[in-house]
Amino acid sequence: MKTQRIHSLDSLRAIMMMLGLVLHSALTYNVTNHGNVWTIKDTESTNIATDFLVLLIHSFRMPIFFLIAGFFGAMLFYERKPWQMVKNRTARIVFPFIVFLCILGPILSFSFNYASDTLNGQENALTNAIQPFSQLNFYIPKSTSHLWFLYYLIYSTAFAVILALLLKKVPKLTSQIKTIGSWVFQKPFVRVLFFSGITFLLLTILKTPMVAPSTSLTPDLYTFIYFTFFYLVGWILYTSKQHLATLMKYDWLFTILAIVLVMSQGAIIQYADLGLKPNSNSFLLITFSSLIVWLFIFGITGLFIRYGSHHSKRMRYISDASYWVYLIHLPLTALFPILLWKIPIGGIPKFLLVTTATALVCFVTYHYCVRNTFIGKFLNGRKYPRNNHS
Repeated sequence: MKTQRIHSLDSLRAIMMMLGLVLHSALTYNVTNHGNVWTIKDTESTNIATDFLVLLIHSFRMPIFFLIAGFFGAMLFYERKPWQMVKNRTARIVFPFIVFLCILGPILSFSFNYASDTLNGQENALTNAIQPFSQLNFYIPKSTSHLWFLYYLIYSTAFAVILALLLKKVPKLTSQIKTIGSWVFQKPFVRVLFFSGITFLLLTILKTPMVAPSTSLTPDLYTFIYFTFFYLVGWILYTSKQHLATLMKYDWLFTILAIVLVMSQGAIIQYADLGLKPNSNSFLLITFSSLIVWLFIFGITGLFIRYGSHHSKRMRYISDASYWVYLIHLPLTALFPILLWKIPIGGIPKFLLVTTATALVCFVTYHYCVRNTFIGKFLNGRKYPRNNHS
C-alpha cells in the first residue's frame, strides 16, 4: 500500500474534526429546537439551511472519524507491538481527554450560560455566568461535552485490542474474517449493501435512526455499540489495506447519491407532516440513515484517496492543528454569536462569520501558542518549529 494513501486518510480524519467547528457554529441558527443538547439560539436569525447542513454533517462525520481511528489503531497494533499501541493511544487520547476535560469544563459552562442568557434577553447574564466560579464543585467535570468522542474512543480502542488479542488465539476465525473483509471491500455495491444491512439491524435494535452521542460520564451502551462498530470496520479495513484503491470506484456517485438521500430525509422530516423527528423510531428514517452513512463513508473516503494522496504541506499543517482546533473551538462558537446578536444580517452570514472567526482564533493560537510548545508535543507527540509548515 502506498504511503500517500495513508496521508489521505489522516487528512480525512483532520477534516472530520474540523467539521465539528462548522456543525457547532450552525446549531445556534437552526430552526430546530435542540433542547439541552444546544441551549443557544439566535431566534431572530434562524435559517432552515443550517438545519440541513447540521443533518448532512452529522450523518457521516463521527462514523468516518471512528472508522479512520480504527484503521490507524490496527496499523499501530500490527506494525508495532500491542503494548506500544496501547502506550501511544494512552498518550494521545487518554491523557489529553483527562487534562482538557478538567480545563474546559468551567469554561464551557460559563460560555453556554452567558450566551444562552444573553440571547434570551435576560438581565445580569454575565453576573449569573460568573457566580458558579465561587463554588468548589463547579470545577468538577459534570459531562464529557464535545470530548465525548475521546471518551468513547478509549473504550472502542480497549475493546478492539482485547478482541484482537483473543482472535490471535483463533487463527482460523481470524483468517475467515480477513477473507470475508477482503472480498467485501473489493466490491463497491456489495460493501455498501453489506454494511448498510448491518447498520439497519443495529439501528432497528437501538430503535433510532440517529444515535445521539452521550455526553454523560456514565458510559452509554448505545453510543458505545454504534461507534465501536465503525471502529471495528476501520480495523478490518486495515487488514484489507491492499484494496484501498478500490474505494475510488464510484466515489463521486456514492457521495452525490448520499447528499440527495440526506436532503430527501431532511425534507421528509421537515415538510412531510408525518410527525417525524430526526431521532424518531421509523423504518423509513432508519433505512435512509443506514444507506446514507455508508454511501458517505465510501464516497468521501474514496474522494480523499483519489485527490488527497499527494503530500501537501498545507494539509499536513491542518492535520497537526486539527486536534487543538477541535478541543478549544466550542466555547468560541458559543460566545461569538453574542457579538452578532443584534446585527440584522440574517442567519447564514452570522453562521459564516462565527465559523470564520472561530477558525481564525483557533489557528492563530495553535501557531503561536501550541505548535512549537509542550502543548503541541502533548497533543501530537512532537514540537514543530513555528516557521515549519511541513
